[in-house]
Amino acid sequence: MHIEIVKDYYGKILRGSDDLKTKACCTPDTMPDRVKELLKNIHDEVLAKYYGCGLVVPDLLEAKRVLDLGCGSGRDVYALAQLVGPKGEVVGVDMTPEQLQTARDHIGWHMERFGHETPNVRFLQGFIEKLDTFGLEPQSFDVIVSNCVVNLSIDKAAVLKGVFDLLKPGGEFYFADVYADRRLSEDVRNDPVVYGECLGGALYWGDFLSLAKQSGFGDPRLITSRPLEITDPDIEVKIGAARFYSATYRLFKVSELEVACEDYGQAVIYNGGIREAPHRFVLDSHHAIEKGRIFPVCGNTWHILKQSRFAQHFEFIGDFSSHYGVFPGCGTNIPFSNRGEGETVVGACC
Repeated sequence: MHIEIVKDYYGKILRGSDDLKTKACCTPDTMPDRVKELLKNIHDEVLAKYYGCGLVVPDLLEAKRVLDLGCGSGRDVYALAQLVGPKGEVVGVDMTPEQLQTARDHIGWHMERFGHETPNVRFLQGFIEKLDTFGLEPQSFDVIVSNCVVNLSIDKAAVLKGVFDLLKPGGEFYFADVYADRRLSEDVRNDPVVYGECLGGALYWGDFLSLAKQSGFGDPRLITSRPLEITDPDIEVKIGAARFYSATYRLFKVSELEVACEDYGQAVIYNGGIREAPHRFVLDSHHAIEKGRIFPVCGNTWHILKQSRFAQHFEFIGDFSSHYGVFPGCGTNIPFSNRGEGETVVGACC
């Protein structure tokens, strides 16, 4: 039932972002300047049919291969296509024919705008729960992104398993989505409008963390979050006391991660060289690493940086010969922030 709800809601009922009844699927105005510049090169029709909830533009994408889950009209695909450049590729997948048609109609327009002689994007129709049916080679993507789509899936475990299988070792799933502060009742989960507005399918944040770890992503990292404003009174009545958050997470396919953030006396030094991070590199909401400064990290953070595409930009200090217990500052409370979008806590481990 949920598949048909989503296909009808995003393919036939919604004609533009103004038709949405909540702000669950709208990008906040505090968008980085570099993202605003990318959006200036995207066709107006593609922008008008965008329904995402956050920003899915990770750093260091030049010449990389990227997959966008639930690409819709192609806004994020075309933004990322500018960053991967002519030597990279961005593949968008979606189940909604009307949205994909909009994306495909403007391939030529965008390639001319970007100055690319041949397209570095393509769009495939199908279900994100069945990523193994697209003919995509396992372990062939550097980065996979998604924008307010996983919550709409009827089988989130299958999505995460498919993502894990398609990522290269050291690869990253970088995505924005909607989460709830509690498990939702069946009535809320099955309401067509609440579901279509990205609320009914939202996971309780604790269940998401467990599911991510079960899928192979040992240490999910929260980047940004913001509480969602529910502007429609009918929806507000239906959801009751439940609260929702738009949050951006990054999940790395790296080995040797532990359950907790353990302290081995290690540190890293960011040497710069990432265009989007000239003075400091932000790994997540608790790791803003200033260039040239020794930054203590837990064992998991050390492994994430060491095995990911960011490794060449860091020096790694220490080994795993001595253990000093749990890294200071780790906690288990609800991770989402009530601060404004984009505010970052400068510090050590999560």
